[in-house]
Parts: sequence; C-alpha cells; structure tokens
Amino acid sequence: MNSAELDILISKVAAGDVASLEGIYIETKESVYAYALSILKNMADAEDVLQECYIKLFHGASGYTSQGKPLAWIFTITRNLCLKKLNEHKDRVDLTDEEWNEKLEKYEGLTTEEQTVLKDCLSKLSEEEQQVVTLHALSGYKHREIAEIMGMPLSTVLSKYNRAIAKLQKM
Repeated sequence: MNSAELDILISKVAAGDVASLEGIYIETKESVYAYALSILKNMADAEDVLQECYIKLFHGASGYTSQGKPLAWIFTITRNLCLKKLNEHKDRVDLTDEEWNEKLEKYEGLTTEEQTVLKDCLSKLSEEEQQVVTLHALSGYKHREIAEIMGMPLSTVLSKYNRAIAKLQKM
C-alpha cells in the first residue's frame, strides 16, 4: 500500500470508518510490531503498544494532517507509546531465548543455528543500530523511510546501518 492510499484510509478513519482502520492495521501491523519490539525488547509490551497504537490512531485521525508520510506518523505514535512504556517500567527486560526463537521462526529460510547467530549478533549492537537493522533487513524498509520513522537525518541512518553491518561482518 502506498502513502496516498494510506492517507485516504486515515481520512476515512477520521470520519469514523472502522473498516478503514482494519485496512490500516492489516497493512502495517507487522512493521509496527517489529519496530515496537526493536525498542522494547519485550514481546508482551510490544503487543500492548501495537494495540494502543491503533486505538490512538483511531482517536487521533481527525487531527492528522497529510504530509505524504502517513507511515512516519504511525511510527511516531508507536515510538511515543514505547517511550511511555519504558518510562513506566524503567528497567527494560530483554527478550528471553524462547521469545527470540519464536520471533525468528517467522523468517523462513533461517536454520536454528542461523537464528541463534543472528540473535547473538544483534544483541551486540547498540539499541539504535538494532532498530535500523531490524527495520531494514527484517521488515524491508528503505533507509529514507527509516530516517522518517526514527526522526533522524538519512545520513545518520546510513551511517548507523553501515557501522552495524561492519560490526556484524566482524562477528
């Protein structure tokens, strides 16, 4: 779904169309969840944020002003909810081995050994590097989209990504 179609759905949600909210959810839920998980490192909290995001979207759609980047708006909601969740807990709980394995099993083509290596390598990256790599490699976002999502200049995202890839290659 492109940005224009997503903008149209958000305007329909603003008018109270629940079916359009469902369409937004179906198109963006995997990415929103992956982004929340990359910040929170806790599956239950990421699922809570996922649900809260679409509730906030529904109630805030009337205040949305289209700037051609509706996904960035959704990710801003997600990021703010994640930060709120982190402030509530103060001490973040990392994913357990079982949770990581469950998450990685969704990516077909990865053997159990590759999943273990990936998990170990990602844990050695900084939080922002993990987010950039997760959004690009696992969720398929382009670097410019990640820059919008994370509120960073494109050059910073590229730098963090390249640094993270270099670290991963050394490992």
